[in-house]
Formats: sequence, C-alpha cells, structure tokens
Amino acid sequence: MNIYKHSLELSKRFPSFVRRTPLEFNKKLSERFGASIWLKREDLQSVRSYKIRGAYARMSELSEAEKINGVVCASAGNHAQGVALCCKEMKVKGIIFMPETTPKQKIEMVRSFGEDYVEIALYGDNFDACSKRAMAVCKDKNATFIPPFDDAHVIAGQGTVGIEILEDIEQEIDLLLVPVGGGGLAAGLSSVFNVQSPNTKIIGIEPTGAPSMQKALEHGSPVILDHIDTFVDGASVKRVGELNFQICKDKITRMQLVDEGKICGTILNQYNQAGMVLEPAGALTIAALDLIPESEIKGKNVVCVVSGGNNDITRTDEIRERSMLYDGLKHYFLIRFPQRPGALKEFVSDVMGPTDDIVYFQFSSKIGRESGPAVVGVEVAKSEDIQSVKQKLNEKGFSFEYLEPTSLLFQQLIG
Repeated sequence: MNIYKHSLELSKRFPSFVRRTPLEFNKKLSERFGASIWLKREDLQSVRSYKIRGAYARMSELSEAEKINGVVCASAGNHAQGVALCCKEMKVKGIIFMPETTPKQKIEMVRSFGEDYVEIALYGDNFDACSKRAMAVCKDKNATFIPPFDDAHVIAGQGTVGIEILEDIEQEIDLLLVPVGGGGLAAGLSSVFNVQSPNTKIIGIEPTGAPSMQKALEHGSPVILDHIDTFVDGASVKRVGELNFQICKDKITRMQLVDEGKICGTILNQYNQAGMVLEPAGALTIAALDLIPESEIKGKNVVCVVSGGNNDITRTDEIRERSMLYDGLKHYFLIRFPQRPGALKEFVSDVMGPTDDIVYFQFSSKIGRESGPAVVGVEVAKSEDIQSVKQKLNEKGFSFEYLEPTSLLFQQLIG
C-alpha cells in the first residue's frame, strides 16, 4: 500500500464525525522561542484525539461479513474512543479492551461514544498485557482486530493529520514535532511529509519513562522494554510497531525525550495561560520546545502536533505534584525527631525559612526509643531554597535522609 496516497484519499472522504481540526498560530510560544509556532489541535477532534482517524481508516475496510462478526480493539484510552464512536456510527458491535490502570474519564468516554454498540473489558496493568488478551478473545470470537498503530490502514488514517497541516499553512515548515507512542502517528506523518515536504525535519517526542522508539532506533529494530512509566498513558508502550519502525527509521530526524514532570508543568501552564485542556501525551510536543537547541528552532517555522485532550480532572493533584518535584519546588525528607516536647517546634522555627511550608507530615512514635521517624514534605518558593533547609538540618543536628523521587523508599512512603 502507498500510505501517502491512501492518506490523501482518506482525507477527502472522511465522514462528518471525523473532524478537520484547526492549525493555530500560537503567539505566546512564538514570542517565547523566537520562532513561528503553530499547534495542530487534535485535542479538538470529535473524540479529543487523532486516534479516530486511524480507527475509521481500518474499519472502513471491513467487509459486510466482518461487520456482522464485530470488532475487538485494545487501547490505553484514545484508540478505544475512536473505535467506539466508529462502532456506533457504522452500526458495528465491538469489544473494547483497556488496561485496568486507564483513567476513569477515558473509560466513561468510551462508554458514552459507543453506547449500546460496545462492551468494555478491563484487563492488565498496561497496554501490552491488555493487547495480548484482546487478541486471544478476538480469535475465539472470529472478530476483526482493529490495531491501534501497527497497521498500514491505521497509519494512513493518522497521516491525514499531515495532509491537513500542509493544506492549511502557506509557509515552508522547518520543524515538525510529533508525539510517539506506538509510532502510528509518526509513521503516517513521515509518509506524508516525505512526499510533500521532504526538507522538513521531523523530531519524535517520547516521555522519558517509555522511550520505545528511541531504543528501537538505537538497536536497529523494535525492542521490548523491561519497564515503562505509564503516566503518559497515550504514549507509553513497551514496543513500537514493526511497520511503524520501518517507516520512521529513515524519515525521523531524531528522537527527544521529555521528563514526565516537565510534561505536567506544561499541562498546568497551557491550562492557566491558554485555557487548553491537554492530556499528558497531548502536551508532549509543547513540553519539548525548550529542549530543542536554539539553532534548530530560532527564526524557524515550527508545527507541534497536540495529539489529545482526554485528561481526567481527578489526576490534577498528581500532575501538580510531579510538576513541582521536577521544578525543585517540593521535596521530601525522612527525619528522626527526638521524642520529647518541643522537637517539632524547633524544626519549624530553626530549620524552615520564612517562605518555606510543610505540606506533608507523617510521624511514627516509637515506644522506648529516643527518636521516631517522620516523613516530611517541604514546599519552597524557589528551587535553590532547599539547600538552606538541608544546611540547617545538619547544623541543628537532625538525622535525616533526602528522599529522591526515583528511589524505592520514596515510592513506598509517598508514591
């Protein structure tokens, strides 16, 4: 299949429930980075992500017999919503498998989009486990599996994002930033830009905790990661698609990893400053902007694909926590307090600065011992202020351990 030609053809026959999303010039980001920056707003898609494009592209190929037997898919959320809406609009029954860790908001949206045409099945802790189960059920029921990314039709569907970008912009695009999970969007965009805008540099953006494409490019073929951080659920898979990798390996200029904490800060900033509700995967490309060398971005025409806006408001506290930890504004200590009256008061008056705040305190009294451990969370006004706290802890003779967010002890006590 010629993916570019299929993308072009699909873009002309999408039904009304697959929207043409806007390409918006962003004045604030452009001024900040000294560039002309546009955002492709797939968060404004009918299911609030680009995934419906690939879902429709694949389901539009179903035969009448396949429609009767129904479909099965596995997804961390966004692909599920796309398949669900397609099932309802195309009158096809579907079983939607999602990891048990999927945010409740995405589960409810799948149910809303699919209505009586879909059945939701929660299985496993991540996409990969969920996908294996879905494939087995699909075989048992003689249904058609609708893959989330490793399929030529799906890739062509995602490629329509690129068709629209190039139709809606007059300038030559110097740099295209693309979020990467399984690689379907990156493969589709690469296929389109390779034909219509071959001089555009394409940078794939992945979360630090799930560098599947980066590792595949380093290894020369897709590899299975031992462990991934699933916080960026829309872009966290243990292994990229084989076809996607084959397309991307020669077309993507390079990969860029972004820390999950930085992604969280971007989510908060875009909501506060621009009123944009972004999910973690949707914020990837904007978060990556200040990680791109100035020589690559200043004075250039840059397009960031904003891939989705399915964020669960119940995750706000976690998003704020991760952002503050990344920015060095929140810190945790394991401190041994003398078990006598006034010990905590001395800590507050002698260690804490005028703009420091205790935001977490958990103390365990130990009978018959001179001291007891307490986990203390400290919030500071500026990242450098934490050095004064550490210095005063030493000066006042407090026995303490600084809890690194990546440590097992932190995960046990706080995470």
